[in-house]
Amino acid sequence: MIFRESQTIELKKIVVDDIKKEIVAFANCQGGLLYVGVSDDGEIAGVDNADKITQQISNMVRDAIKPDVTMFVHYDIIEQEGRQIVEVSVQRGTNRPYYLSKKGLRPEGVYVRQGTSSVPATDTFIRQMIKETDGDSFEEMRSIEQNLTFEAVKKEFNLRKLDFGIQQMRTLKILNSDGIYSNLGLLLSEQCVHTIKAAVFEGEDQNIFKDRREFSGSLIEQLNEVYNFIDLHNQIRATFNKLLRIDTRDYPEVAVREALLNMLVHRDYGFSASALISIYKDRIEFISVGGLLPGIAIDDIMVGLSVCRNQNLANVFYRLQLIEAYGTGIQKIMKAYALEKEKPYIENTSNAFKIVLPNINYVSSPVKNKAFDNDEAAIIEIIKRNGFVVRTDVENEFGVSTSTALRMLGNMLRKGLLLQIGKGKNTKYIMAE
Repeated sequence: MIFRESQTIELKKIVVDDIKKEIVAFANCQGGLLYVGVSDDGEIAGVDNADKITQQISNMVRDAIKPDVTMFVHYDIIEQEGRQIVEVSVQRGTNRPYYLSKKGLRPEGVYVRQGTSSVPATDTFIRQMIKETDGDSFEEMRSIEQNLTFEAVKKEFNLRKLDFGIQQMRTLKILNSDGIYSNLGLLLSEQCVHTIKAAVFEGEDQNIFKDRREFSGSLIEQLNEVYNFIDLHNQIRATFNKLLRIDTRDYPEVAVREALLNMLVHRDYGFSASALISIYKDRIEFISVGGLLPGIAIDDIMVGLSVCRNQNLANVFYRLQLIEAYGTGIQKIMKAYALEKEKPYIENTSNAFKIVLPNINYVSSPVKNKAFDNDEAAIIEIIKRNGFVVRTDVENEFGVSTSTALRMLGNMLRKGLLLQIGKGKNTKYIMAE
């Protein structure tokens, strides 16, 4: 038998620490054979005590490699030229990526086979292996970052007199059975890489900034800080009914709360882009990355259907009493505006989901008038010709996208220029009286 190193064959004259990374690399790739007692040049040196060496390597594999790869590693003792050689056969594992436990689930701990060498895997390849093994659910995949802290989450659990230890973390799927943090753990930790950007504008567009912030850290911390930021800009308008003073906030607090929770729970964290909150004079827009899941339409969620993208994250929020039941958030938002003329509306694209909350006080203010700009005048002309206008009419008239057409019609609704009839694809708009 001729021994020569290749993509699937590694030669070692004696047992060295590097054997661990060779086994990791084989298990992460297409498998391979490791021969102990053969020099790099293929010369057979043999071993003195094959049984002892087999046991030594077996212990190394069991103690130093995670997840457990022992079921994919097999040992045999063969004889060549009157000398004993230990053959270690490694199959491709089913729980990739495998890594050196002391180094962790990072490039310096994860090895792959490249030619005749075992080299550190790239972040991209590690993520690919995790996705292939764990599936497409981002929150259930193993987190590449394993040095995580959970001070904000512990504080929230303590406030509600709930335990938050290893057992609870396993139950909530923050930790898996091997003690590895999932991406859900990453989202809830102070090391979370996903952020929310919030901005306040002077008028109805983005021409003049008044304030802007970016919120990072645990999603729980972001939730609290973003709510406080919006609350700071959620002004109170006082009116009087004879001697009775009536205070009305620009935005119902329950609507703000539910829109913010919806943005966090249903966001697609497979994308790195920040979630966006924009506060204008007449509205707040909550934009989360990731549109509705396939097969779900806006009409479905308006009647209470809920298909949660991040079920485990929703379970954590449910445990913390931040959400009461699945599928009620949008209905609570609409109920908060039940007595208002202007209603919240939703826009959805393939990669984004937006909830728009009208400013109650702005809508009822005397600023509203019947003056038309050029685009509005063109839309009014379509209504005069046809008796109504639909979204596709606006798209064709101006050569714009669906989201832009909906925004143009939404602006006219908020100004009181149009009335909406129907929902979904059958929505029509007519002139307001």
